[in-house]
Amino acid sequence: MNTIQNPILRGFNPDPSIIRVGEDYYIATSTFEWFPGVQIHHSKDLKNWKVIAHPLDRLSQLDLKGNPDSCGVWAPCLSYDNGVFYLVYSNVRSFDGVWKDTPNFLVTATDITGEWSDPIYLSSRGFDGSMFHTDDGKKYFLNMLLDHRQNKFFGGIELQEYDLEKKQLIGEVYYLHSGSSLGCTEGPHIFKKNGYYYLILAEGGTEYGHAVSVARSSSLLGPYVLHPDISIVTCRENKTYSLQKAGHGDFVQTPDGKWYVVFLVGRPLNDHGRCILGRETAIEEITWNEDGWPRLKNGSKLPRLEIQGPDVEEFLIEKTSMRDDFDAKELSINFQSLRIPKNEHWISLKERRGFLRLKGKESLTSTHTQALIARRVQHFNIEASTSIEFDPNTMLEMAGLVFYYNTGHYHYLHITSNYEGTKKLLKVISSDHFEMTEQAQEIDITGQSTIVLKGILDRDQLQFYYSLDQEVSFQKIGELLDASILSDDYVREQDERYRPAFTGMFVGMCCQDLAYNRKHADFDWFEYKEIHKK
Repeated sequence: MNTIQNPILRGFNPDPSIIRVGEDYYIATSTFEWFPGVQIHHSKDLKNWKVIAHPLDRLSQLDLKGNPDSCGVWAPCLSYDNGVFYLVYSNVRSFDGVWKDTPNFLVTATDITGEWSDPIYLSSRGFDGSMFHTDDGKKYFLNMLLDHRQNKFFGGIELQEYDLEKKQLIGEVYYLHSGSSLGCTEGPHIFKKNGYYYLILAEGGTEYGHAVSVARSSSLLGPYVLHPDISIVTCRENKTYSLQKAGHGDFVQTPDGKWYVVFLVGRPLNDHGRCILGRETAIEEITWNEDGWPRLKNGSKLPRLEIQGPDVEEFLIEKTSMRDDFDAKELSINFQSLRIPKNEHWISLKERRGFLRLKGKESLTSTHTQALIARRVQHFNIEASTSIEFDPNTMLEMAGLVFYYNTGHYHYLHITSNYEGTKKLLKVISSDHFEMTEQAQEIDITGQSTIVLKGILDRDQLQFYYSLDQEVSFQKIGELLDASILSDDYVREQDERYRPAFTGMFVGMCCQDLAYNRKHADFDWFEYKEIHKK
């Protein structure tokens, strides 16, 4: 039996958009300020998924420099028609205050892992755009409407025709639906079944009141009538359940006629607590009742931790190595950078073969040019480590291992120097709402060439270690740290000024040269591994 464990995409992978092409399934998820943009997973059994592409991989498609935390790429929509893949995405440029700047773009490709086109600008009327392809070949763009009047924000769902030849939106803008009483209506998708157009909606806000709602109409232009139950997936009434925040969904049909819905979830550390892994992607099976409305097969709105998948041969995926020795010509697809493309100006696998060289750039607070490479934290208990060679000449030069949420929240074990440049020091700093704390303990490592840095995450606790003898022995450095500050929930609960907060915890390597933006650090390897607790 094909038993699927939820969530199917672990770690920061929110706002799933799913399609099936033949026997292949693809899910696109949001990447926000992380570059390249949009993460695409592939599967053949809906159980085992592999990252295969980040389609927005050049500046002509995605310029994130200067974008605030948790802005950038929101809720991409992946679709397929007549041999062409379509990807709609927002690049949110600002979010504070009454107005939001949310340009939407379209890129296309005939090979999902190949080169995608330069973007076509669509509109800036709202975000969470998607594309609907009609039976007669027409194409329509949907989005939620940004309504600034009286701080309303969520203004409902709109639709406008897209002209394939002119490569632009044309004609009248149609107002489809204002949403339900749950509010915060966004994330629209449309599909057609048995003469009805079904409008899938994300509602209730992307926190503990989140939900997948459905409306339908016999006409594409409406009027749309809400589902008798309004929402079909939600955890809002089950505060102690291990899956929470269920919402923002999309439907897919298998070759044998079964239906599934994918949606985002969070796994809090405790009841309605902090979700350090960010918003993840889960799946449930759908059934269609005689009244023509979709509902979860389990008879409730609550997604299960385990479901039965399609009756197909298991899609076996080669496990990726936990350790990257940086011997390949390109970085692993699991690594992403902050806001900027990877290029020889700040990162190199060529200058010193077998090493990842990072050339120091701006501070961890910068929204412009950071020399930082990291991967998603996907498990509650992990060990992350790296071997580094770095010889700073000033306190303004730093490099090391960072557990990172955003520019205001991180824990950083790093090598630096004193003011005179006469001592090489190992230190820990943390940032909490942009307030930096420097731990009292510092280790003098003057004369040491290679240092191994390690962080052990145990749910909400993080402890740093170091080794001066190539991992023969490790010593603790600094105090036990609160890892739960690296979560959406913590950022939101502390101060409304620091919204939005929509990403998740990353761990990786970075280098700063706040004096001249040129001092480099060499990393021999990086290792990420899950710690299995008894």
